[in-house]
Amino acid sequence: MFSKLMPKEGKFFELFNAHAELVVQGGRQLAALVADVGNDLETLGRHAKAIDETETRADKITHDTISLLHTVFTTPLNRDEIHKLITRMDDILDLIQDVAESIYLYDVRQLTEEARRLSDICVSCCERVKTAVFLLNDMSHAPAILRTCQEIDQLESDADRVMRQGMAKIFREEADVRQLIKLKGLYELLESVTDRCEDVANIIEGIVLENA
Repeated sequence: MFSKLMPKEGKFFELFNAHAELVVQGGRQLAALVADVGNDLETLGRHAKAIDETETRADKITHDTISLLHTVFTTPLNRDEIHKLITRMDDILDLIQDVAESIYLYDVRQLTEEARRLSDICVSCCERVKTAVFLLNDMSHAPAILRTCQEIDQLESDADRVMRQGMAKIFREEADVRQLIKLKGLYELLESVTDRCEDVANIIEGIVLENA
């Protein structure tokens, strides 16, 4: 099925792949920002601006995908699946942008080991989203796609555990209420990035199970 449709409708997969590249780029930019927390605001501002630019580029790809969806007669996937996949991928970058803006606007001067671990897990999730998306145009890759989706599910569980550990620690040990509030919000946002990656994995699993 896919091989027959690809010459005519491969544009969708090109758009998915281009967006997935930006998801990884945004995840790595976020990790770089987190690593630089404690440096001057100008440095953090540059990181935040770079993430904004990545998110804007991804928004255009999302718009182009939805526009194409409304102009072609035949699509390689169910139209609802295409819409859900590209919009959920875009949600990942929206949340990455939210984390960056929160760190910059709230003038976060220090982060915990748990926050850094969460940002690393976010990068791993984003990289696996890209892997799954890049394999999606050929259902002979179904086993590899499903394994990658399972890895995303496991990473999301890891992030949930790290967030709970971090929350417990700051509520026991953090005396500065403002810092506690900032960290709590950042933990939740970082964990939400992995939730959105899991949403994408669930959509991809459904596509594979329906089409393989």
